[in-house]
Amino acid sequence: MSYQKLSRDQIAQLVAQDIPDGAYVNLGIGLPTKIASYLPADKDVFLHSENGLLAFGPPPAAGEEDPELINAGKEFVTMLEGGSFFHHGDSFAMMRGGHLDIAVLGAFQVAANGDLA
Repeated sequence: MSYQKLSRDQIAQLVAQDIPDGAYVNLGIGLPTKIASYLPADKDVFLHSENGLLAFGPPPAAGEEDPELINAGKEFVTMLEGGSFFHHGDSFAMMRGGHLDIAVLGAFQVAANGDLA
């Protein structure tokens, strides 16, 4: 069986289209943060970052960055109407407590057979 290598953006697009409307989604550091840029505008998806953000949006346009609005990967984000900020301890309590529907985690290194580092 032959496989086509996908770019990081293609992977993010594929994941974004699989997220159901109304989902609460944790985006881990690395490739998962790209998903915010590919969510369809007609879907209500509530993005969560472990540093204490809920309902953030895609990266801002160049020149419109706010240094106080960053995700856990230290990348600039935008906030959606009704978005909230909270302590990272509360953020992890949301994750451990089962209050999120999906977690998209980054992987440091993945072997051809799927083993994770």
